[in-house]
Amino acid sequence: MEKENQTEDLKEEKKENPNNNNENEINMGFFKKVWYSIVKIEKYPNMSAQGLGKAISYLVKIIAILTIVFCLGVVYQAHGLVGEGIEYLQNSFPEFSYKDGTLNVESDEPITISAEDSVVGETIVDTNTEDESVINQYINQVTNAGGGIIVLKDRVIVKNAAVAGTVSYSYTDISQAMGVTEFNKQDVINIANSEKIIALYVSIFLTIFMYVFIMYFLSTLTNAILLSFFGFFTAWLARIKMRYVAIFNMSVYALTLSTILNILYIAVNIFIPFEIEYFQVMYVAVAAIYLVAAIFILKSEFVKKQMELMKIAEAQEMIKKQMEEKEREEEERKAREEQKRKEKEKENKEKKEKDDKEKNENEGEEPQGSGA
Repeated sequence: MEKENQTEDLKEEKKENPNNNNENEINMGFFKKVWYSIVKIEKYPNMSAQGLGKAISYLVKIIAILTIVFCLGVVYQAHGLVGEGIEYLQNSFPEFSYKDGTLNVESDEPITISAEDSVVGETIVDTNTEDESVINQYINQVTNAGGGIIVLKDRVIVKNAAVAGTVSYSYTDISQAMGVTEFNKQDVINIANSEKIIALYVSIFLTIFMYVFIMYFLSTLTNAILLSFFGFFTAWLARIKMRYVAIFNMSVYALTLSTILNILYIAVNIFIPFEIEYFQVMYVAVAAIYLVAAIFILKSEFVKKQMELMKIAEAQEMIKKQMEEKEREEEERKAREEQKRKEKEKENKEKKEKDDKEKNENEGEEPQGSGA
């Protein structure tokens, strides 16, 4: 009876959770993990159980997508800048030249192009200064304008509203990737009007990709670590014993929706520049909500299983008592039957003795008139 009851419990559990036994062994695809990370928080423990390597691999893939979107946005903006800038270079921009990693614009004063007149936001050109305080002022000016670029002597600095901080690109890195060591204003105009511009776009994409990927990966990894500390503290408050690596893995998956929102933010900013003031706060807050929800779902499942185990234990105890009661009743029944059997045997014995006695008495009497 007890064995049958346990079997029924296992069948019921399989019915409610058909993937419970083999979910950890299934090699879930990337997009399935993305879907689960957003709409099926209860799957976090299963995905976390696949290990740290799977979590890092997932993080690399989603950051790669984010980086590709960003780089495509930069290339799109560069294409717009090239198309818009050719006429400006020919008619309004001063002469310039590049050689051995140094750009020289023949202008004594900084050149400023407002955000309204540029597809990439406010643009500041100053190849004369190396003063970091002045460069920081330029960065603040571009940031207040909602984004843009700063062209300096040895590098170009890009500020995008969708990205915290700035991204700097060295002329040396770009020129090496393109195989160009020197050029002047007319060379740039000629390249912009030729098919070589495609090679420039590809070079820009590849150069930016590695830098931005590393930047985003380290930034997201830092967020995951900080989030995991918060999750570990939450698990401690919820009185759930979990390994840190499991919480870290869950933190990586909890960042999914935030990262996707960041991708959308960048994509929209390619066409409509705008800035959400507290985007980074929202980025972390959304991930924290997902992680806390996953921990408390895990807590709920733990409590539910404990209750099920308690019910099973109570059922087993009840069955045990019922079995003991039946055994006791059986023993009493056997005792009663044994007592009846003994009483009947005693009665039969007494009856037999009585019959034998009467028989013996009858045989011992002589018939009347036998002495005549």
